[in-house]
Amino acid sequence: MQVPALSPFPVPTPHARFRDTVEAWMRQFQDWLCQQLEATDGTGRFREDAWQHHSGGGGRSRVLTEGTIIEKGGVNFSGVEGQMSEQAARVLLMPDPNYFATGVSVVQHPRSPRVPISHMNVRYFEAGNGEAWFGGGLDLTPIYVDVEQARWFHEQIAEVCQRHNPAYYERFKQWADEYFYIPHRQETRGIGGIFFDRLIVGKEADAESLFAFVRAVAEVYGRTYTTLLRHNADLPHTEPQKQWQLVRRGRYAEFNLAIDRGTRFGLETGGRTESILMSLPPQCEWHYNLQPQPGSPEFDTQQWLRKGVDWLSAQPTAAC
Repeated sequence: MQVPALSPFPVPTPHARFRDTVEAWMRQFQDWLCQQLEATDGTGRFREDAWQHHSGGGGRSRVLTEGTIIEKGGVNFSGVEGQMSEQAARVLLMPDPNYFATGVSVVQHPRSPRVPISHMNVRYFEAGNGEAWFGGGLDLTPIYVDVEQARWFHEQIAEVCQRHNPAYYERFKQWADEYFYIPHRQETRGIGGIFFDRLIVGKEADAESLFAFVRAVAEVYGRTYTTLLRHNADLPHTEPQKQWQLVRRGRYAEFNLAIDRGTRFGLETGGRTESILMSLPPQCEWHYNLQPQPGSPEFDTQQWLRKGVDWLSAQPTAAC
């Protein structure tokens, strides 16, 4: 696949406090990614809502709903601080209820069932006791699994991980398989990617090394997903394929509402509801006990939705 030429990726500007450097870069990254997605879509433009958090800081929610390729897409920035409840701190493994958090969260729902749903998140936390860590990841949820594209997607991520720590890809790929899993369906949300949380500064690596890795994850998302958008947007599709898309979107909604840790964090800390639920698809459906016919493309896709697939060497005949 031909990777599109992207505008220059933002370089962090140093501030007196490290957290201010990270927060400023997160703002720049939001701007950059919105520009890349708008240029790829062609007609869609992000609408911004700026908001303030009740205990300090705020964010910028940006949503695109009238795109040619993207039916609903969100790129949200936040930089907030305050004190969460003791219960919320326990659930979220926070060593101190006082916190600062900044990050960018992205979910894109394309119009065509031939274009995969995507998610990316990069974030930085500081607890009141001085402990600080990074988290994030990216993953892909195809409506129909294209094995060659899935392999290419994982190859791009693996290359980034290799540059920063040779152990990262296998470690974080397994973490994604475990995290992006719908236990009540016994299936993964999609073909995974990488996921990491609580990469503690000074324990996992120094602050600059972890920040550089997180920036590389953000960049590879912009590069790979705009490529997939361009490559698949004009592929033909049928009405039954659109119906299957609505069913798969329903699975996506189930994960985000019942399992996703970021959704819980936002709601537990009194975040902006519209921004938190931006990740939900514009339309989805649930059908009682729907079972795809064996041998159908829908059936074949579901066979791939499992933990432990070696996507770097996956072949079309290996699904079942």
